[in-house]
Amino acid sequence: MKILVTCPPMLGQIDRFRSAFDQCGAELTCPSVVQTLSVAELKELVPAHDGWIIGDDPANREVLQAGVRGRLKAAVKWGIGVDNVDFAAAKEFGLPVVNTPFMFGREVADIAMGYVIGLARQTFLIDREVRAGRWPKPVGISLGDKIGAIVGFGDIGRNIARRMLAADMKVIAFDPMFKPAQGLESVVRREWPDGLADADFLVLACNLTAANRHLINAETLKSTKFGLRLVNVARGHLIDEVALVDALGRGQVHSAALDVMEVEPLPQNSPLRRYDRCIFGAHNGSNTIDAVIRASEHAIELLFDMLKGQK
Repeated sequence: MKILVTCPPMLGQIDRFRSAFDQCGAELTCPSVVQTLSVAELKELVPAHDGWIIGDDPANREVLQAGVRGRLKAAVKWGIGVDNVDFAAAKEFGLPVVNTPFMFGREVADIAMGYVIGLARQTFLIDREVRAGRWPKPVGISLGDKIGAIVGFGDIGRNIARRMLAADMKVIAFDPMFKPAQGLESVVRREWPDGLADADFLVLACNLTAANRHLINAETLKSTKFGLRLVNVARGHLIDEVALVDALGRGQVHSAALDVMEVEPLPQNSPLRRYDRCIFGAHNGSNTIDAVIRASEHAIELLFDMLKGQK
């Protein structure tokens, strides 16, 4: 049995998991992956494997079809987001594919709240300036009584809300599937985009779908409070970056913290790089030792359960 792993966080700690594959008599393939492999690379690799633990790679119809024409019998999408996987094609091909939800709510929420604080007090800018030999004193804003709007009120969104409330912020949530949660009774549900103009901080924590691609665009940005601080820990394509650059230039958006971008890694010529108050991540919000172990062990268990079920 051959298993392919293309998820960078899991690959970064792969030696921790080798024994689990050895115990199942599986041969492990661990390619070098910065963020994702290309369709062409996947079409070469995937068909030679019985199982695949997917990162953010384009697991599209073309790749999955090549896989099932070869040896591929089951796959697990490591993590929560599944917008890169063509589940309709997988179902058509009779290929079982699952993901690993509820693994990273606290970890991604920690990063999101760190970004909120970083944008409020410009701590990342201060760090860069001090390293450059300067001693800046930018004026920040307090978090108490500020309004934090969260798009997506699932596991991650609820954990972000808990952290905002702990900072004495007021929280509103946009989610058509909103469900009240214990300890979060003060969170106010809103219908998008009602209430967007009240938000001091807007945090994206939802799945990417065909319907919400470029949810943040020129029109929605015009309706926000002047000086909005924007955080994205979800998917890059939720934001129209051309519109964001324009809003940053006008001051409509004071600054943005982007753990994810439309093109990853962020291109050297991206105009977003011009805005010093912005914070950039590397699509790394869930990557803690603890969370990677938890999600990887679960992914391995799910994959082998599916493969055993096909014997």
